[in-house]
Amino acid sequence: MSNKKPGGIGETIRTVVYAVVVALLVRTVAFEPFNIPSGSMIPHLLIGDYLFVSKYSYGYSRFSLPFGVPAFDGRVLESTPERGDIAVFKFPRDTSIDYIKRVIGLPGDRVQMKGGRLFLNGAEVLRERIEDYVYVDPRGNVLRFAQYMETLPGDIRHRIIEVTDHGPYDDTPEYTVPAGHYFMMGDNRDNSADSRADVGFVPAENFVGRAEVLFFSTNGSARIWELWKWPSAIRWERLFNSLKKGGDLGQAPQ
Repeated sequence: MSNKKPGGIGETIRTVVYAVVVALLVRTVAFEPFNIPSGSMIPHLLIGDYLFVSKYSYGYSRFSLPFGVPAFDGRVLESTPERGDIAVFKFPRDTSIDYIKRVIGLPGDRVQMKGGRLFLNGAEVLRERIEDYVYVDPRGNVLRFAQYMETLPGDIRHRIIEVTDHGPYDDTPEYTVPAGHYFMMGDNRDNSADSRADVGFVPAENFVGRAEVLFFSTNGSARIWELWKWPSAIRWERLFNSLKKGGDLGQAPQ
């Protein structure tokens, strides 16, 4: 009988390789995790949120592949983004940077801001004042901001923040969205670099996927090694919330 032991280093290496291949395959064709580093999508998304993006929602482009390998042009199995989707896309001027915004303008739409109000194809989008958005900063200071419920065509409702109606992007020219492009905006309207600014129109090819669900959220009060602080740092009420259009996470504590 052979004295050779089953497994060994070779088997371990094969197992690791298989695991990496499966992980890359899932990340490429199914879901990819992202975290939120800025406040441009407050109140819907908070700094410290972690979410899954579905890669199959809009089909696949070269940006679906690891490291954006330029294997092909355009999209395969393409499905067009819908108004109100929260989507991750590559910054047109530097595709190494990921952005996350809401789809506001579709190809052919006319988009304009007047006095802080959004206009689509010449019609003002309904904006209703609701309760203040309350934010507690890392020093414990309580800040309040004007919060509104905005209703996009198709009865798609989501919350936005407008600190002022006279900010630098609250009055804009009328933009006509070119074919094959989209107009993206953040829900934190006075604190979002989006299609009103240097992002411009986003090509369909640049979409990575649609935000689907929050799987983790932390307020940043605990370092990774401070395990005893994690229970109070985790925003438990935000875990596993859907991010599909029309969803409303409400007034989340910080």
